[in-house]
Order: sequence, then structure tokens, then C-alpha cells
Amino acid sequence: MWGRFATLPAGAAFDALAARYDSLWSDTAIGLSQRQAVWRHADPLFHPGQRILDLGCGAGTDAVHYMARGVQIHAIDASAEMVRLAAARGVDARHLAIENLSTLTGGFDGALSNFGALNCVARLEPVAAELGRLIRPSGWLAVCAMGRTCAWEVCHYLRGRQPSKAFRRWNPRGIPSSIGIHVTYPSVRQLTRAFRRQFRLVRWCGIGLFVPPSYVRVSGTARLESLDRHLAHLPLARALADHRLLVWQRL
Repeated sequence: MWGRFATLPAGAAFDALAARYDSLWSDTAIGLSQRQAVWRHADPLFHPGQRILDLGCGAGTDAVHYMARGVQIHAIDASAEMVRLAAARGVDARHLAIENLSTLTGGFDGALSNFGALNCVARLEPVAAELGRLIRPSGWLAVCAMGRTCAWEVCHYLRGRQPSKAFRRWNPRGIPSSIGIHVTYPSVRQLTRAFRRQFRLVRWCGIGLFVPPSYVRVSGTARLESLDRHLAHLPLARALADHRLLVWQRL
């Protein structure tokens, strides 16, 4: 549905990036701000004692956050190096691509996929079907995906006279990313259509409306974060954010 597969396997691409991932993203002011915005919306969904699946766990930052809140996390990632880093932080992490969820057994109370892991998946309907099998009825699924239109990105690249990059997310077939994998940018409508047989979309909001993507250098992140907190959930505005956080409930 979402175009051709990655030019490189996602696992191999992120293996090469794993050692620098936190310094490039998670530990930066922008990365931390966007991640905390996801947590503000997702924290009320997952409770101590529940068993939650972390899809595309990376180095385990989200998993560690929820483990500290008493949530049982089972994490997967296509990158063996990312899994190694997550496991070193005490995360129950397994080397497994999202496309291979059929190898897991069910009984999860919910699931989380943060910061574009599903943008690297070629076909989402099989993933939705497997998550419907794995997640208990009424369980929550929170997905943070890169959006089709990012106001910051458009302005940044137009200012640099790079219109092809400014509007690259609009390509319906997706594009090769800077790390060599094929990435797609499905709309909220397309995502909802892919998941509608198993899940009901409850709400969605923008993540990174005023807080920019990591490659844009700005100061005053705290002020921008405050603006996001008050405005990034509003209709129209939320569609211009770097990411969209969609919250579904299992039917």
C-alpha cells in the first residue's frame, strides 16, 4: 500500500546509527522535548502491572521511562545494535522487525510505536492485523508517525532554496531517507484506513509543531515547547507538525 520496500534493510541502517542515536536525537533539547510531549499523551494509557509492546524500541528510552512507572515492557526492533543497547539498560528487548509480529504470542494490554518506526514499514494492514491479534480488546495503541506536511521543514528548505526537499514528504510513493532506507509519509486518513478493522481512532495531535525537527537549529526550546503544549492538538495546526501522535483503541 505504501510503495516499494527500503533501499536498505531498516535494521542494517540503524545498526550503523545506533552508537550515535542518543547524541543525535534522544539527548538533544529538541529530541527530549518531542519525546516528553509523546509521554504526556501516552502516560495515562498505560498503567503499572500492564504488559505493553514497544514497536521499534531503538535504544530503549521509552521502555526505560515506562518501566520506571511500573509498566512491563516487551520491546522489539529490527536493529540488533539498538536491541543490544536497550538490553544493556535492562529492557526486555528482542531483535525482531515489526513486519514479523506473527512470531509473537498475544496477551498485551497495549502497544507504543514512537518516532516514525511505522514510516519504515511498507505495508501497514498486516501489521494492524497482527496487533489486533496481540492486543486485548479495549487496549490502547499509541503511534507517533512522521507526518506528510511539516511546516518547519518546508520553511527550512525553501529558505535554503531546496524546494525538492521542502516538499519531499508529499511523494505518495515515499522517498529514500538520509540513512538509506525507504520512508513513506501516510496521511492520518490512510493510517486510519489501514487500522480500521481492528482499532478505533480516538484522537490525534501534533508532535513538534513549534519545536522543530532535529536538523533545525533554534534557541528557546522551552518557549516553543510551551506553545506546542497549548496549540499542537488544534485542528489544522496539528497537521503541520513534524510528527502526529495517533491514539487508537482495540475493538
